[in-house]
Order: sequence, then C-alpha cells, then structure tokens
Amino acid sequence: MPKKKLQPSPAMLLHMEQALFTHGYSDLTMERFAKACNFSRRALYFYFSSKPEVFRAIVRFRNDLGLTTGFAAGRKRWSEGGNALEILADIINIRYGDLRRIAHTSPHQVELNAEVFRRCTDIVRDVAIYFEGELAKLILELQRDGLLHLRRDVTAEQLAQALANGARGVNQRIPAVAPEELENRYRDMCRFILYGCAEMPATQSRRQRNTITRKSERKRT
Repeated sequence: MPKKKLQPSPAMLLHMEQALFTHGYSDLTMERFAKACNFSRRALYFYFSSKPEVFRAIVRFRNDLGLTTGFAAGRKRWSEGGNALEILADIINIRYGDLRRIAHTSPHQVELNAEVFRRCTDIVRDVAIYFEGELAKLILELQRDGLLHLRRDVTAEQLAQALANGARGVNQRIPAVAPEELENRYRDMCRFILYGCAEMPATQSRRQRNTITRKSERKRT
C-alpha cells in the first residue's frame, strides 16, 4: 500500500504560494518548493508526489481561504449593523478580490492564471458551486432578518449566481481593473444587481409613439 501523505500546514502552503509568485510555474522545481519551506527535497515528498500536486494544493488552499474569510467578513459587517449591500459586497470583495490583489504583484500572473485553468478546472468548478450555494443560504438569512426582500420571480439561488457571475465579469474585464479599484467595482456590481440601475418605462417611448403615428398616417393615405 502507498504511504499516506502528511497534511501541509497553512504556513507551509503560503510559503509555497509565494515561491510560485516569485518564480512562476514552469521554472519551479520540487527542490525550490522545498527550499521555500526550509525542507529538504526528500522531506517534501512526504507531503507531495509532484509539482502539479503542489500546485493543485495551493489553488485549493487559496480558494478555501477566500471562502472562509469572505463569509467571516460579511458576517462581521452584519454584526456591526451593515446593510445587505455592505454585507454582500464585503464577501464578494474578499472571495474574488484578495487573490487578484496578491497575484498582481507577481510578474508571472498570466502564466499562473493559465495553469489554474489547465490543471485545476475541477477545483474552480467545485468551489464556484459551493460558494453560490452558501451565498444563497446567506441571502435567505438576510431576507428573514428583514435586510432585503426578494421579488417573487427571483430565487436566492438566482441572485447568488448573478452576484458570482458579476464578480467574475469584473475580474475578466479588458482592460483589467486596477487592484486598488476592485473593491469599488465589486460594490457597484452588487448595487446594480440588488437594486437595479434602470426602470421599465410605464408608457410607450417617444420612438414607439412616432412609429405608431407614422403607421397611422400611412393607413389614412
């Protein structure tokens, strides 16, 4: 039977993550990962079998950290009397913004992002599904507490998905949003989705009225 691997500590994963940001993926070796943790290469193999395994562990750790700290920040804002917009914007800002702000300092950001989608799509998918599910539960809590009221034609799951999609849209925008502007962009996105930024006209538009008038005039002639 293969030996059971040891579980890396958060501190160890953070050291290896920093090595990724410093060296990039292609230039990293298990020896460099070990050095980042003050381990021998042999000792590192008690935790990981390969470089791709290390990379996936770092991606999973960073995503789990974003989930935990994001919801913790939202609930802290709630306990301090924050409104629904402030609570949801805090969660989104940490869940989707923290890693982008950290990774922005790396000259290997583009390469690392590509490696995530090459090697970790299952992790990204599972985290996205879990996050939207937990966010939907929190939205229902906010509704029960009277902090928001969902329209009859909108479910908590739909709102959670819209907020997550909006955050991903902010992150994928071209040209990219500057790291220092991310928090404001997430907040604006949350505000637009929660409260809207336009209303359906109660009456016909001027263009519609003009079109109807022209059609009536043609019929008379």
